[in-house]
Amino acid sequence: MKLFEKTIQIPNEHIINIFGQFDTHIKKIEKILNVTIVDREENVKIMGDQDNVDKAYRVLEQLLVLSVKNTSINEQNVNYLLALLTENEETKLAEVHDDLICVTINGKQIRPKTLGQKHYVDLIRKNMIVFGIGPAGTGKTFLAMAMAITAFKNNEVNRIILTRPAIEAGERLGFLPGDLQSKIDPYLRPLYDALYQIMGAETYLKNIEKGLIEVAPLAYMRGRTLDNAFIVLDEAQNTTPAQMKMFLTRIGFGSKAVITGDITQKDLPYGAKSGLEEAIKVLNNVEGIGISNLTNKDVVRHPLVQRIVTAYEKYESNNKPKEEKRSTNNSELKRPDRKKWKR
Repeated sequence: MKLFEKTIQIPNEHIINIFGQFDTHIKKIEKILNVTIVDREENVKIMGDQDNVDKAYRVLEQLLVLSVKNTSINEQNVNYLLALLTENEETKLAEVHDDLICVTINGKQIRPKTLGQKHYVDLIRKNMIVFGIGPAGTGKTFLAMAMAITAFKNNEVNRIILTRPAIEAGERLGFLPGDLQSKIDPYLRPLYDALYQIMGAETYLKNIEKGLIEVAPLAYMRGRTLDNAFIVLDEAQNTTPAQMKMFLTRIGFGSKAVITGDITQKDLPYGAKSGLEEAIKVLNNVEGIGISNLTNKDVVRHPLVQRIVTAYEKYESNNKPKEEKRSTNNSELKRPDRKKWKR
């Protein structure tokens, strides 16, 4: 096999960012694409099979674009670029990183990190109601919170309302000591954490005292009309159809709602129907409602989380038909013989 070589110029100030600590990013590219990458005074040589060298060149080219835009490159960026190569969409990642949503209290810039997240954020901007559906780690809740806080700071809405159905995830909290608020707080902790990270605890507490930010269980929404508010319903897979209908009919003039959930992680009683699943079927073609389906490609947590999500998806897809067949057979065995009981 003929060895092919290609050179890309990367300024020294971007080498560390692109190569990663102990060259971890470059080693990943070398392993996945089966190439050798060597840095020689701003001239980075790529050697290997021509097709793989071209792919590695395109990855380094896009990493340089991100670095020039002051993006701190991590393993997720590298993994995602390598995944985009197969679809010839790697050049779109730079456009995604151009979309600045807001800046946290610590100066961290919040932007979408994948094409799926970019589509999700664009839907929130364009629609009154948006469903964000996807596995853990895809940024559904955090991006919705960032959009809510941005709208609030820009005076597009007068208040932020954050809510969740109070359903246990396998644990029972009812017998814990404390008043009602103490029992409810564990369900709402992820929402508090996002608010603290983006707004800062001091700003959050001031707005809570003024009633401009409200964090409450879904049951507290009944009977209200929510005007001029940005409403985020989190963990919506745990709503019943009645709860979802109740929530959607609360939304008033000048409001925007984002409903997030992961259909694969329902904590409802066995056999209970999810309000989120029903809503996306009923409202699929309704004008003013957007539905964003995020996938394991959009996971932006530790790469191991992405592998866990993928492994579970594969396991569930392989075992679901067998379980359904077994359930059907059991139901047939248990069904009473009508002729036998006929008088």
